[in-house]
Amino acid sequence: MAGAGRFFEDFIVGDVIRHATPRTVTLGDLALNQALYGNRYAVQSSDAFAQALGYPRSPVDDLVTFHVVFGKTVPDVSLNAFANLGYAAGRFLSPVYPGDTLASTSEVIGVRPTSKGDAGVVWVRTRGTRANGELVLDYVRWVLVRVQGGRPLPDPVVPTLPAVVDPADIGGACPRLDASAWDDALSGSARRFDDYQVGEKIDHVDGMTVEEAEHQLATRLWQNTARVHFDGYGQKSSKIGRRLVYGGHVISLARGLMYNGLENAFHVAAINGGRHVAPIFAGDTLYAWSEILDKQPLPGRDDVGALRVRLVGLKDATPGAFPLKTADGKDDPAVVLDLDLWVLLPR
Repeated sequence: MAGAGRFFEDFIVGDVIRHATPRTVTLGDLALNQALYGNRYAVQSSDAFAQALGYPRSPVDDLVTFHVVFGKTVPDVSLNAFANLGYAAGRFLSPVYPGDTLASTSEVIGVRPTSKGDAGVVWVRTRGTRANGELVLDYVRWVLVRVQGGRPLPDPVVPTLPAVVDPADIGGACPRLDASAWDDALSGSARRFDDYQVGEKIDHVDGMTVEEAEHQLATRLWQNTARVHFDGYGQKSSKIGRRLVYGGHVISLARGLMYNGLENAFHVAAINGGRHVAPIFAGDTLYAWSEILDKQPLPGRDDVGALRVRLVGLKDATPGAFPLKTADGKDDPAVVLDLDLWVLLPR
């Protein structure tokens, strides 16, 4: 059947899937990204600011690269998914600029049927490349995919994934910068790498309400064809009974909110791990807070340093008390996103 997508039984460990529809990143994409998420990071907002540091022009926001690469994979990986579960071992490897054309491939690295037998978890390693073959993004994600039925289920293969990306393996997407040219007034804060302490928690203050039109526009913008985000009629008969907001939309909203308190965290260098803890729907308001988990210099570099940040997204709850877990160790009901990132700041 045309457009039926892969079911759990169709995934074989070791298969490499070359995804359709390469995408040239344009200034129009960046304008829409700005309209949707309101990012204020100076390096991605101003050619003049970026050029003073040593970039040829403003690089594309890192999550634009992520969305474009991710969107290619959906028809082949998660069209029949119940949910996208998590991420690990993600590295941004080269800066992307308007005019670059990106394509995606994914390797199946793990499968595991659920105990009910109606679905299974599929792990894929996705790589995004420029038209010349240069690698710009490499990450692992896992999804819960429907079982079609009538065929034997594969034996489980569960990959071993690192808890954190080695700081020695990040920074490739950030050229060596002239940190002396960093203008604190224009970036919005004088706080740099050395001004943050491990264990520090930051309330990002603002909230953004998810609008139906915006999350639908975002999902189409990134060419994400997952039915759970689009088909309002079909989702009435699903377990949840309504459309889900694309998880990447939630990540980008949280990244936009993160500016308050981490104004100079201009570059997402790695995704160590992350979970979509609970769904978000149109009408919900997203808030966010962060905790500094670690800080590391980058080998051979004195221009930037890396903060390991836990970025927590909350639904309809302000972050003043930094909710994360309940007394019995379960996820706090307000938590919808738990993301572990390496971000770069000037030194």
